[in-house]
Amino acid sequence: MAQPDAPQKFPKLIVVMAFDRDESGDLQPVGDPMEMQSEERAIRTAKGLAGKYAGVVAWSREARPDIGEYDEPTTLFATGETASALSYRNSIAARRVDLT
Repeated sequence: MAQPDAPQKFPKLIVVMAFDRDESGDLQPVGDPMEMQSEERAIRTAKGLAGKYAGVVAWSREARPDIGEYDEPTTLFATGETASALSYRNSIAARRVDLT
């Protein structure tokens, strides 16, 4: 008896971003977004950065860059001043930034 086809899995883009305040007091990304190999690694990395920056967020989303499709990002971990960080994450998701 034939097995039904399993749903196709697409690659995941998994990112950690840290944020700090600049001289004007505005929340800005610290360096470039860091691409991670697993969600678990992203959460561990974000937790390790949490006490060093004003805000840290780890997120993931399925991506099909070959056809230009990207799912909505899912927050894996967020701490500190994350409202602006999550807004920035969404702007990156909307721009479909290539992190490689």
